[in-house]
Amino acid sequence: MTRTPRTAAVVGGGIGGLATALFLRRSGWSVEVFERADQLPAAGTALGLWPTALAALDALGVGARVRSLSRPQSSGAFLRPDGGRIATLDLAAMRRRTGEVGRLISRPDLLSLLHAAAGEITFGERIADIHALEGSYDVVIAADGLNSAARTALFGPRHRARYVGASSWRGTVDGESGGTTETWGEGLRFGITPSSGGRTNWFACAVVPEGQRDPGREADPLRGWFGHWHSGVRDILGRMTESEVLRLDLYYLDPPLPSYVRGRTALIGDAAHAMTPDLGRGACEALVDAVQLARSLTATPDVPAALRAYDRARRPATRRLVRTARLMNRMAHARRLPGLRNAALRTAVTVGGRLG
Repeated sequence: MTRTPRTAAVVGGGIGGLATALFLRRSGWSVEVFERADQLPAAGTALGLWPTALAALDALGVGARVRSLSRPQSSGAFLRPDGGRIATLDLAAMRRRTGEVGRLISRPDLLSLLHAAAGEITFGERIADIHALEGSYDVVIAADGLNSAARTALFGPRHRARYVGASSWRGTVDGESGGTTETWGEGLRFGITPSSGGRTNWFACAVVPEGQRDPGREADPLRGWFGHWHSGVRDILGRMTESEVLRLDLYYLDPPLPSYVRGRTALIGDAAHAMTPDLGRGACEALVDAVQLARSLTATPDVPAALRAYDRARRPATRRLVRTARLMNRMAHARRLPGLRNAALRTAVTVGGRLG
């Protein structure tokens, strides 16, 4: 007798949603993925993949391909605006603990790879009511991001993305940069990471009011804030083109959710635990969520029990990361006592707080 496959609806065709669909489809589930965008993004900056995320990608069967498309982080340092060193990331220690170091890959490359492996997505499909799916599938997986409509429908508007008080600007420029650096000033930051194809990713952060936009002139304040910083930053500013500058306000989920599941629906990724990007863990944790949830679902036919197991495994760990990222964000954007802040950063990096 042929067994009818179990069914899942995945709302959101981003990294977490595609990873979940891939694992479940490989396990014999029938999965529909609904993505509100009309297509996958064609542009985007680099993502850092820490060893836990690489292990998740191995579980999905695409780890080797990801490694071939990505590049290892060869070095990392926190700097002062004059170029002096605050702290160094001990990547050798990471390799000793985990067997490998973090890797960098462009978001479009990772999404394209996951899409090719996972299969069909229904694009241009906005799910207005998550409850409408619950009677048609064995499980519903909400992977609809920072401003998750599913989260609001399930837990109410109190649990929402809140502005941290800082915005980010990011982009990519031609030319190699060497290693990864993050430079901390008073209320300002500038990060530089190598990318593929002989290019370099950069980001900048500043404490500014929410929602300010100046289309076509977003690079101007960056040159004013950072134009007197060390040569590595000035070099990026000199190669920067206005058309490639993307501005994003920074948010985190507050208050935290009391559970990542409600009935037969589970939330993953930013929908469950949106955090500031200060630990570089957002995409990583979405991948780990996806594998943990899919493993729980394939380990037992009891969907409610599987969702409870997922919640027990992921909620405590990700809540700690949200708090740590928020603390790092506050510390990075401190305007007073930079010497004490830098000393605290050196301690955090030394004990591995940055690497998680």
